[in-house]
Amino acid sequence: MEIKNKEELDSVNINGKGKDENTYDAIVIGAGMSGGWAAKELCEKGFKTLVVERGRNVEHIKDYPTATKNVWDLPHRNEIPYDIQKENPVVSRCYAFGEDTEHFFVKDKEHPYVQTKPFDWIRGYQVGGKSLMWARMTQRWGVVDFEANAKDGYGVDWPIRYEDIAPWYSYVEKFIGIQGNRDGLPQIPDGEFLPAMEMNCLEKHVKSVIEKEFPGRHLVVSRSANLTQKHNGRGPCMYRSLCHRGCPFGGYFSANSATIPAAIATGNMTLRPFSVVHSIIYDEQKQKAVGVRVIDANTKETFKYFAKVIFVNASTINTTLLLLNSTSSRFPNGIGNDSGALGKYLMFHNYRGRVYGEYDGMQDEYYYGRKPTGVYLPRFRNYGDDVQTKFLRGYSFSGGASRSRGNVDEDTPPIGVDFKEKMTEPGPWRFGLTGMGECLPYEDNKITLSKDKKDDWGMPLVEIDCEHKENELSMLEDIIDSGAEMLEAAGFKNIYRENSEQAPGLDIHEMGTARMGKDPKTSVLNGYNQMHAVKNVFVTDGACMSSTACQNPSLTYMALTARAVDYAVKEMNKQNI
Repeated sequence: MEIKNKEELDSVNINGKGKDENTYDAIVIGAGMSGGWAAKELCEKGFKTLVVERGRNVEHIKDYPTATKNVWDLPHRNEIPYDIQKENPVVSRCYAFGEDTEHFFVKDKEHPYVQTKPFDWIRGYQVGGKSLMWARMTQRWGVVDFEANAKDGYGVDWPIRYEDIAPWYSYVEKFIGIQGNRDGLPQIPDGEFLPAMEMNCLEKHVKSVIEKEFPGRHLVVSRSANLTQKHNGRGPCMYRSLCHRGCPFGGYFSANSATIPAAIATGNMTLRPFSVVHSIIYDEQKQKAVGVRVIDANTKETFKYFAKVIFVNASTINTTLLLLNSTSSRFPNGIGNDSGALGKYLMFHNYRGRVYGEYDGMQDEYYYGRKPTGVYLPRFRNYGDDVQTKFLRGYSFSGGASRSRGNVDEDTPPIGVDFKEKMTEPGPWRFGLTGMGECLPYEDNKITLSKDKKDDWGMPLVEIDCEHKENELSMLEDIIDSGAEMLEAAGFKNIYRENSEQAPGLDIHEMGTARMGKDPKTSVLNGYNQMHAVKNVFVTDGACMSSTACQNPSLTYMALTARAVDYAVKEMNKQNI
């Protein structure tokens, strides 16, 4: 049965069990990175909470089918067959999409969308969402990041500052477990850390050269949500670097290994997978949201669930799809959209710029294990004394050094005694840096709902209209130039400079479209991630962001979520919601 619109859905008998049995204290839409945190916090505060997830359930350990397999145990040695690549050109471009992980990724043809301009939308529809496959980098944002919009006039001023979120960074760091050093750098403020993973010898060499030759630049161990020791019943990391398969040791943070089990342990959580949320129900008389309309992903049956407070954590683009699709007489253009900002100011990170090089020294050195994190060079452009006028904002670098396992050149046939002997020798040292550039918020980088195309559940397809603009392209040139400059100074040869020209989206850091702000006329959410116009609806995933900074954003989503739940519960206790 295809549901054509909200009115048709409401006309269906959707409360077979009765309204009371479908009523909860809170509803969380999405069971991924931020949704898992919302569920944990609400349940631990005593709220009977329904968590609805459009994908299947994934249970920790039980549902990691490839976690302990060797590459030769996989039918195609971890290569994606050509026919699958051809059918799925978007997801096949993702670095983590392999034969060992494809079951965690959304296939292109199963969930289509409209690309007004090229945009690679990478998704994971299951309990845990993309927290199963994320890169785990967890640098805090700094003071400069929450002030940038106000200072240069791009975007709306953040309604919060670093001081507002700092204690919540600490709160989530203590739970999830972050390895790293206290580096004393304001760009990435220090946090609550487990012992750091160690740089290898070449990374230490590059660090010493950069910090000597380029004052103001610092190469540090990239902080990551990997456990260097047992923590909260999980871990430690086994240095397999197979995190994206799901870790049976709980050696990295995911919703599946940490927040969802914590929510379940309270006895207050009800999980409903295979649940496509069609829209939020707004009561015109009560002037608040009262529940959600849900379509069963498999049977297409329809249901209503009710609650006092709703947290929307479906991941940036799906969250905004849902909000735009939640129309009523009061909100004809989407729930809470008095400002008209809903769907606009879609942002991402510019990952196009990369540099690589080979190093001839340290031939008698190697390293142990497969460290699942690398090194990180925080923002230095347009920060402190390093000011230029070619572009606004700045960028960071992530990277690392490695040495191949075989000293085999292209002239060696891959068979025979010579080949086997060379395979026992270490190959050359290599080091690479990938830039992560901040993108400005532009009104015409946006998502809208298709007027005539729908998915299998009757939901309108998303139309994505987003591109790199002049500021991002100017920054890209500097990313490549500065990266190559540092490798040259460190004595590398065969330096390769790359502009991947990849489309937005492949960074998997989409942000904005339901931004926070001080003024209800120009933003959707206030400083507590609460809708200005609908006080019992909160949005705490990437959709809430007012800028992107140049750090990975997931840690900030988690901190904002914990903070928002704390506020929502206090407001409910005061009967303000």
